Amino acid sequence: MGEGDMGMPGSGSHADNITMKGGGYYSLATKGAKDVIDGATPLVSQALSQMTLGSTMRPFTAADMGCADGGTSIQMIGDILAQVRKTAPQRPLAMYYTDQPGNDYNALFQVLNGGTAIKSYLGELDDVFVYASATSFYKQILPPESLDLGFSATAMHWLSQKPCNITTHIQAVGAQGSELRAFSDQGRRDWETILLRRANELVSGGHLVLVNFGVDEAGRYLGNTGGRHMFNIMNDIWQGFVQDGTITPAEFEAMTLPQYYKTVDEFTDPLTNRSSPVHQAGLRLDHIETRVVRCPFAEGFRAHGDAAAFAEAYIPTIRSWNESIFFGALSSDRPLEERTEIIDRYYGTYQDMVRQDPEGHGMDYVHAYIIIRKE
Repeated sequence: MGEGDMGMPGSGSHADNITMKGGGYYSLATKGAKDVIDGATPLVSQALSQMTLGSTMRPFTAADMGCADGGTSIQMIGDILAQVRKTAPQRPLAMYYTDQPGNDYNALFQVLNGGTAIKSYLGELDDVFVYASATSFYKQILPPESLDLGFSATAMHWLSQKPCNITTHIQAVGAQGSELRAFSDQGRRDWETILLRRANELVSGGHLVLVNFGVDEAGRYLGNTGGRHMFNIMNDIWQGFVQDGTITPAEFEAMTLPQYYKTVDEFTDPLTNRSSPVHQAGLRLDHIETRVVRCPFAEGFRAHGDAAAFAEAYIPTIRSWNESIFFGALSSDRPLEERTEIIDRYYGTYQDMVRQDPEGHGMDYVHAYIIIRKE
């Protein structure tokens, strides 16, 4: 997405094609992702309140896993580090930003060091040490028992690998039968892997606050909250490109997003099932809730009524998290210029659709907000 801050896998089928649009574009185009993170700030503060912060001189270590360019989380992180500093003024603060190797770390450090219009907490707090790690959250990122607070938002729906192509749709929400089971199984294995890696990193009493795309109790998920179905629209446009000869059936199938949206039960099972490796590793569920955060661009349209302005603002937020995957689905036998033209026409088609008939379009965010502690 990132969408929010996205930490994509670094291996698996087509995984190398997955990257957030760089150069600071991501934070500029994804206001909704920042709204999601800002809404999680009280939960992060709640997690901190359960920790004994002032009993050691060891650096307080936090991590933003799947950070993208850092802009969507920087305000929240600054607020949280300030809370730690107030409670434990003697402790140095170590902040780790992590994402896949293809992430735009130049943009991250520009944001952190005040090189953009986004306000940074650096310079406002003393004794803060910032690091970056080009390591997927499917691997262990930090040394054992060194992490006090782990955070991730809008990232862990990306799978470590694509288990199969989906023959009739671009996303698992449209999958059926054995294809859907393959994605469900991959999602279960990947969630367990993520949690076990964090269990190794966390100190005793450490906490995770994870804000993940999911399916809520009403069956809603990203872009499917009562208006037009975003993923079906994207699929229909791509299928239309097959029908008019723009792309081949093989290219249609290759454009399968390596994502899976878990239900609340799927999120909680490894944390509450006493026989699971995650539970045995000491991780416990403290809190889970689902929330819908409304698409800021659709909300803006309801206020200003300018369909063209809505379409022009809305499509880039979609493009920011899936353009590289659409591009990677196209045959490398096509000249680069031709592939670029196809991708531009794809998003242009979607933008024209929204401009001509804007009602019901929007990308509402549906997340599970989770607090986990290590016993």
